[in-house]
Parts: sequence; C-alpha cells; structure tokens
Amino acid sequence: MQFLKAETLLKVENIHKSYDGKLILRDINFEIKDIIRPGMVQGQVVSLVGQSGMGKSTLFDILSGILDPDSGTVKVGKEQKPASLGEMGVVFQDYYIYPWRRVKTLLEFAVQKNEKIEASQKQNAIKDISQKFELNDHLTKFPNQLSGGQKQRVAIAEQLLIGNDFILLDEPFSGLDGVMIDKVTELLDKVSQEEELKTLIIISHDLSNSLALSDTVYILAREEGKPGATITREIDLISRGLCWQKGIKESPEFRELLKEVKSEL
Repeated sequence: MQFLKAETLLKVENIHKSYDGKLILRDINFEIKDIIRPGMVQGQVVSLVGQSGMGKSTLFDILSGILDPDSGTVKVGKEQKPASLGEMGVVFQDYYIYPWRRVKTLLEFAVQKNEKIEASQKQNAIKDISQKFELNDHLTKFPNQLSGGQKQRVAIAEQLLIGNDFILLDEPFSGLDGVMIDKVTELLDKVSQEEELKTLIIISHDLSNSLALSDTVYILAREEGKPGATITREIDLISRGLCWQKGIKESPEFRELLKEVKSEL
C-alpha cells in the first residue's frame, strides 16, 4: 500500500481546559498530515475516540473555534495559522440546520460563502452535490420533513459547498439504524476523496464505524493518578493494513484492533 505523509494540515499543541476548577482536558497534542496516494485523490479521516464523559464534546468545541482553551493552540493549513471560528465545517450530532429554510435555500446560502466557486458555477455545484447526495427529491422540503439520515446528508452537503478543508463530525452514527449507518459510511468515504486536502475529523464513542473509516485513530482517556483526559495513544491504521478497504469490519485483524482500543479506554 503506497502512501506518503507530507505537510502538516492541523496541529494541536498543549491544549488544556477546565470547568469550575475541574480539569477536563490536559496536554492535548496531535497532528494531521496530508496523505498522498500515487494516482488518486485521498483526503484524511481521523477519529478521536473515548468513553462518554471524557471531554470529547469539549475538544470538539475547541477544534471548531466555538470554545477557547485555557491554554494551547490549534493551527491549520500548510501555513499553520491559528484556527478561528468558521475555519472548520461542523456537523453537529443533531444535524442542526435552519428549520425555516427549504433545503435548496440552505444549499444556496452555503455555496455563496465559497469564494473558490465562480458565481456562474454555483448553481451547477448545487446540482452536482444534490445528485451525489440523493437530495434532488428533497430540495423543496423543510428540515422537519426530512428523516435523520436526510438531515445529515444536507448538513454535510452544506459544509462541502461552503468549501472548508476541515469537517468536524460529532457522533455521526448516533441514532441511525444499521442500513443508514452503511449509507452514511459510504457517503463519508466519498467525501474524503473529494479533494486532496479534505480532512474529516470524527469524534465518537462508536468504535467500529469510526475506525472502519479512518486512517488514524487518537484515543482520549485518563491516565492513572492524573486529572483530566489526554491523548493516550495514536494508532496508524494505514501501516497496519487496516485502511481504505471495503468490508474491513469483517476481518479478524479489525476485530483484534477493536479489542485493543477498548482495552485502553
């Protein structure tokens, strides 16, 4: 499996965060590099996994710029500039989208923010993404007329039209049935191959589905005798041959990986 890890696209350094005097996150450090695969476009998919109450949502908010850390930095892009609010696309767990706007209007608002797409091409971009995400039959609907899976597709389509290189996904498999999880997994896999620098960051406690999509996994856990959660381990799934494979969840090696990760949470 040929690949190269090139420039750093995101670097998190020494993040600490407390609430009411209680340390929630301690010394969070990790980085995401541009993965290059000869002859194809390959974005990055990284999972941050941990038990409930471990501070995943707090880390999600810090990465998105919604919340400031007490100390530390988040830097993005090849130029490694400090991340700011709006730097990353965000797909919340409840797929929040404006309830008073029809789907087509939501997509039109999103694409207007994308300076990379010329004005004459913006409607074509909406048509392309609506077809790809199977939204053509839902463009005139309001969000309350959509299923959970349809809302999620709209939320992800919005972020792609906006054009952010980074998309944060908070528990993207929560509340979905098995069939819809398979569809969402396939969709996110397609998204990861849209652009070379496209980077998905999945924050979840759903180990099986998150790991099956990822090239790298970071474990968020507490170390014995120390307050707050930190990144206790990085697992490179590419070097293990557990990446970019359909049906990977059925392999014995993947099942062993799940046991290994569970033992460290």
